Amino acid sequence: MIYLDNSATTQIAPEVVDAMLPYLTAEYGNPSSKYYPLAVSAKKAVEESREKVAALIHAKPEEIIFTCGSTESSNMIIKGVADYQKYYENRGNHIITSKIEHHATLNTCRYLNGEIYSNHDATFSLGGDGPVVDRGYQVTFLDVDPVGKVLPETLENAIRSDTTLITIMWANNEIGTINDIAALCKVAHQHEVLFHTDATQISGKLPIDVEDVPVDFMSLSAHKFHGPKGVGAAYIRGDEYGLPPITAFMHGGEQESGIRAGTLAVHNIVGFGKAAELALVRQNEYTRRLSRIDAAARALFANEAGLELLGDARNHIPGLLSVIVRGDMFDNERFIQKVGDRYAISSGSACTANEPSHVLQAIGRPEETSRVLRISLSETSSVDDVKRLIDLLKNF
Repeated sequence: MIYLDNSATTQIAPEVVDAMLPYLTAEYGNPSSKYYPLAVSAKKAVEESREKVAALIHAKPEEIIFTCGSTESSNMIIKGVADYQKYYENRGNHIITSKIEHHATLNTCRYLNGEIYSNHDATFSLGGDGPVVDRGYQVTFLDVDPVGKVLPETLENAIRSDTTLITIMWANNEIGTINDIAALCKVAHQHEVLFHTDATQISGKLPIDVEDVPVDFMSLSAHKFHGPKGVGAAYIRGDEYGLPPITAFMHGGEQESGIRAGTLAVHNIVGFGKAAELALVRQNEYTRRLSRIDAAARALFANEAGLELLGDARNHIPGLLSVIVRGDMFDNERFIQKVGDRYAISSGSACTANEPSHVLQAIGRPEETSRVLRISLSETSSVDDVKRLIDLLKNF
């Protein structure tokens, strides 16, 4: 099996497994308990992991809130900030996002905008007829340019006096385009609006420094850079007084600064910390190798008249290639099924495998939905793997 679906998930690193194992067996304490050795050991492991995750993005440990993944982090931040700003600060009820966001952001904003009630609600269509119910919020869904970027001037024109939160993904999970988050964040802060970014697809792959790019909130997920599934983090920028108040997404105990209730999954958090530690140590080498493979793969696709790469050719996630396959009879689902015993690839986001791509719709290519393949490489991938795949495509 040649694995080319690393944007869906990565293989867990052996060092991560080794770090997790004691907390699945002998070290089974609850970090919220007190005094006895098992609890103290669990608490220490969580805090050491918090330091490692914080180091990956150059944040302070207390600014990291552990969650079950980026989907929860984005929900928690968007809903929590929107609620607190509207009902406790009386700041406003307007949120801005883009039309190419991951569904964790897009569906959260659709929900707040009154357009859906569940993740399979068919009442919504991109650019549809307006809210179904009034939940007290208004959301603007920004257009993007043909390569999938949100332009600073587009954002500038959308900000209103009652805008309280802007949420724009750092890099797109389907076509790989990287947004200029520093520029977008600057626009937001010039208007004194809080800024959240979903950094799931670039964390561990490209450097992130929250001092250089001063976002207020960020979503992360461990399994995108060789950590375990089921654990992620929300970065929340603090100040000399601590973390800013936001409404809790899940109510219950006082874990995670009272923001995220629930018993912590210590084994997963330890794995997350180890994956972050490895990613930081190996980042320069990893990025160089992956960028070389990416450049070679793109050159191969560029030489084939029947293949077209989507997204930004210069500013993209290294190793993520979104390819349109020309051919009257080509169907991506049929192709993926046929080669499934040899190749692991996808037709787009793993979270929306059975739906038309809203990303292709947003960049003006909706008719290509059945022709697109997403090929996502890792530092262990080879150019020969890509060559063999292209040969299969040419003869399909």
